[in-house]
Amino acid sequence: MINQSKKATIQQEKIAMIRPQLAKIQEQQKNAKTPEERNAASQAMMKLYQENNISMVGGIGCLPLLIQMPIFAALYAAIQYSPELSKTTFMGINLGHRSFTFVVLTFVIYALQGWLSTLGLPEEQKKQMQSMIIVSPVMLTGMTYISPAGLGLYFFIGGIFACIQTLIINFMRPRIRKDIKKELKNKPIKEVTVESPAKKTDDEKKVTSVSNDMHEKNRKRNAGKQNRKK
Repeated sequence: MINQSKKATIQQEKIAMIRPQLAKIQEQQKNAKTPEERNAASQAMMKLYQENNISMVGGIGCLPLLIQMPIFAALYAAIQYSPELSKTTFMGINLGHRSFTFVVLTFVIYALQGWLSTLGLPEEQKKQMQSMIIVSPVMLTGMTYISPAGLGLYFFIGGIFACIQTLIINFMRPRIRKDIKKELKNKPIKEVTVESPAKKTDDEKKVTSVSNDMHEKNRKRNAGKQNRKK
């Protein structure tokens, strides 16, 4: 997962580079008065990401949790229904029963991991990550609370590895930023502006007008033919 986290970090750093342009487009989208204007702003935002080779997802988000869901389910079933595993103990804790110790440890370790992931980031980026930092520990703590201690042990150990991985990414971040700046010297950030839908509307009006004229001429021609037949 370190490779995926590195890719996500690269995307986050690139998004930080286009944030001034993003802010302008988002402001125009917010102030749009017609569906055409909102659509134009949305297309400009998509083009901004595409032109600068940036994923609109940005990071991996809840992907690690989703990938591990089958493992969670298998572990839960194994501990719940295996007599041997359900009676196993770890440091005096019965892995077949719920453990408040692992509930607390799971919350602490993932809260720590969330805090570590914000180190060295701008305040604006920290605010954007705030919901993810809160959701992840709460979700895993809830799952630990309703699960046997064996699953709580798995979450806790996974949290330790997540913290180590985050520290490695934090160590790599200055190098990643340096590489991105070097890349931008050869390929500067491309600017994208929101195209005014007014021009397109005028063109559409012309096409519609021509179409209506042709339709009217055809209607009159057909009416004349019918009169001659009579």
